[in-house]
Amino acid sequence: MHTVTRLLVVVASVFACSAYADVLSLPGDPAAAISAPSRGMHQSAVVRQFGEPLRRHPPVGGGKPRQPPITRWDYDGWSVFFENDIAIDVVVKDAPAPIHNVEALQQAP
Repeated sequence: MHTVTRLLVVVASVFACSAYADVLSLPGDPAAAISAPSRGMHQSAVVRQFGEPLRRHPPVGGGKPRQPPITRWDYDGWSVFFENDIAIDVVVKDAPAPIHNVEALQQAP
């Protein structure tokens, strides 16, 4: 009789645990929440649309063909990074890092 009771407790525990689920809320792209340059914009277009940056950092890298110069321009609350003169990324200050490959996440059964 104790064996049957233990089995029922185990089965009930399994069902009780499987009924509980956490909800994972994924943050959106922080750059989409503000007006910021899009990937592929030229530096001249960034200046036309957003004005002069607060600070232009000198290029880093560029010593080899596979390591092009990367520059950063700082605006109020965000920075834009360029490879040569093409925008490659925007980073919003104090925003969480973007989550990549979200389509690979699967909902639990």
